[in-house]
Amino acid sequence: MFSGIIEELGIVNSLSRSSQSLVLKVEALKIIDGLKVGDSVAINGTCLTLTAIKKNVMSFDLLAQTAKVTNLGMLRPQDKVNLERSLRVGDRISGHFVTGHIDCLGIIRRKFIKESNLCFEIAIPSLFIKYCVLKGSIAIDGISLTVAAMHSNLVSVYIIPHTLKNTTLNSKVPSNKVNIEFDLLVKKQVS
Repeated sequence: MFSGIIEELGIVNSLSRSSQSLVLKVEALKIIDGLKVGDSVAINGTCLTLTAIKKNVMSFDLLAQTAKVTNLGMLRPQDKVNLERSLRVGDRISGHFVTGHIDCLGIIRRKFIKESNLCFEIAIPSLFIKYCVLKGSIAIDGISLTVAAMHSNLVSVYIIPHTLKNTTLNSKVPSNKVNIEFDLLVKKQVS
């Protein structure tokens, strides 16, 4: 379980194929402290199991399904990724409950300024739009955000300068694919 508050931007070291999976290696400095093999780490909002640590490089196995349904399979060396360690009992929840189980991929349609604020408009597959609620929470590449507007299958979120500076959203442009996880509480009510 995560909160959607990004702790660090990691840098992809490599993404290579092993016999049964892909191996993702990510360089980090801050979140490595206290991590051990077997711990869960959210990378762009996707919950992965840490399989090795060597100096400041973490290794994770990605099954073919994970690579297919998330944007992790599209990563290249030197790409930045959002990193968050799993919550511990007693941690403050500053964002919202994020499981790390990606529901779908969204596509950034527009990145624009509206009323002096940065706004992202993201296309969500129509099948999943029922899980979006105006002023509800949504995790985009693991970042806890608030749905500011909805139109058809388009969802808009505003980005504060701190979030822009400290997440991968700073480098995102229209046509980029982002991992989407809808609020667990909304999914429970809709189901």
